[in-house]
Amino acid sequence: MTELLEQPTTIASEPETIEKVAIVISKGSLEGIYPGLIMANGARMEGIEADLFFTFFGLDAIRKDRFSKIKVATVGNPGLHMPTWLGALPGFSWLVTKMMERRMEKIDIPPIPEFMELVADSGVHLYACKATVDMFGLAMEDFIPQVEDIISVGEFYEKAAGGQIIFT
Repeated sequence: MTELLEQPTTIASEPETIEKVAIVISKGSLEGIYPGLIMANGARMEGIEADLFFTFFGLDAIRKDRFSKIKVATVGNPGLHMPTWLGALPGFSWLVTKMMERRMEKIDIPPIPEFMELVADSGVHLYACKATVDMFGLAMEDFIPQVEDIISVGEFYEKAAGGQIIFT
């Protein structure tokens, strides 16, 4: 007698959708800041809630005195595919930065000051890391007006609850 084995039935479930992202920006270079801005902008375009948390040198992206002067890190940047010593030459960082800015402009990626306004206007929340702000002796008035608050890591986790945390 042949027994029929019952096959377990599995119900194909839909993949979970991302409804919220919290993006940490910790680097103060062009290639350290743009990925977070692009991801936050893309999230909002898809209807996904987005927060940006700036810590350590990533604070340069939101500092009034620095956010319009961000450069490509040329020393020790393996993505440039050139010797480290070349990146240390005077003016080289400026040259590479200008080259990258031109390339980004061609594909309609705005400069950092304009991008900050764009993402904030789209509903992205911008926060500065309290520990880093304290460490560097900064205050709220040092930041661009789009920064909503200076928050602790614990407060960041509360805001990120239920979302995906992305570290750029």
